[in-house]
Amino acid sequence: MYSKENFKSLIDYKDIDLLRKFINEQGKIMSRRSTGLNTKQQKRITKSIKRARTLSLLPFLKKD
Repeated sequence: MYSKENFKSLIDYKDIDLLRKFINEQGKIMSRRSTGLNTKQQKRITKSIKRARTLSLLPFLKKD
């Protein structure tokens, strides 16, 4: 999905549009198998999503 060199600079907890691509309809973080990321990339995504949720940039749950 993303190149290894460019991925490190792309991940930021303030980039909400990018992080929403890795969250499913229920608000859960998508698995490595479905995103196609390696372990380090998935951990960075997860950490950024959790940080954004804590700072109220992303919701914890999606309400209907």
